[in-house]
Amino acid sequence: MPKRILQGVVVSDKGAKTIVVRVERTFLHPLLRKTVRRTKRYHAHDEANAFKVGDQVQIQECAPKSKLKRWEVVPVAA
Repeated sequence: MPKRILQGVVVSDKGAKTIVVRVERTFLHPLLRKTVRRTKRYHAHDEANAFKVGDQVQIQECAPKSKLKRWEVVPVAA
């Protein structure tokens, strides 16, 4: 089964090897037919502590690394 990949903005980098990423999604309200924005925060593993607040990152599902971390930062292909 393929792993989900989400894109978002780093909102916290205070944890050791952990960042918090805010992911925003938009959808059409079923009754009002209006575009609605919803955000969710994900704790992601950042092995090198390379990302800072405000950075755009992609995160990918992984096996649980701690109580809250089920995501890891996708390495950028250079």
